[in-house]
Amino acid sequence: MKIVVGVKRVIDYNVKVRVKADQSNVDLTNVKMAMNPFCEIAVEEAVRLKEASVASEVIVVSVGTAQSQEQLRNAMALGADRGILVEADGEIEPLNVAKAFAAVIEKEQPGLVILGKQSIDSDNNQMGQMLAALIKRPQGTFASKLVIDGDQALVTREIDGGLRTIALTLPAIVTTDLRLNEPRYAKLPDIMKAKRKPLETLSLADLGVTAKAHCRLDKVEAPAMRSAGVKVASVDELIRKLKDEAKVIS
Repeated sequence: MKIVVGVKRVIDYNVKVRVKADQSNVDLTNVKMAMNPFCEIAVEEAVRLKEASVASEVIVVSVGTAQSQEQLRNAMALGADRGILVEADGEIEPLNVAKAFAAVIEKEQPGLVILGKQSIDSDNNQMGQMLAALIKRPQGTFASKLVIDGDQALVTREIDGGLRTIALTLPAIVTTDLRLNEPRYAKLPDIMKAKRKPLETLSLADLGVTAKAHCRLDKVEAPAMRSAGVKVASVDELIRKLKDEAKVIS
């Protein structure tokens, strides 16, 4: 069974995001980029399934600029067998990404697609669900546990009331939550081996996909600065400030 895994290039989660002076977008100048953390979890789960002889091949796919090759190579250092980069310039919306993935899946015919539930840059949490609708495959979102049992994928999801396990008939799509696994670190020998693994580059046109804009970005603003806290000497003073200054009680 083949497994296709989605990989996205995002700003490293340790970096403090800056907004451009003209508020047109986020400033990416000299900013460290990395693989989306939820995508790392997806890669780790796919590699574990291959190590357990459930899967025969792990293919990592990214839709983005040529620089996304770095994240694909990193995913191959973690254990993926080959990569596919669908080159697209600028911002590309989740629906366009889903259409590109649908074309890749039509070509590769994987038994399982594993995606991060969302990316930490846009936080849309849309692509997995859109992809499932486009290719008409069952989906299990926010997976905290994944078990392959014959022709079924048993997906445990965290819900308000506890845990819910659903059975999906393969081929299927699964999106990963934080508690699914702990991603491994790439070892130096594996990083060197990843440089020799095949990486195919395609364009949206090669896949018959036309990127259409469905949204318009008007302005990006940094979060408002929080005011400093205030210490109070007594409960009476606290109540007075909440009533007279904050006006949250009457």
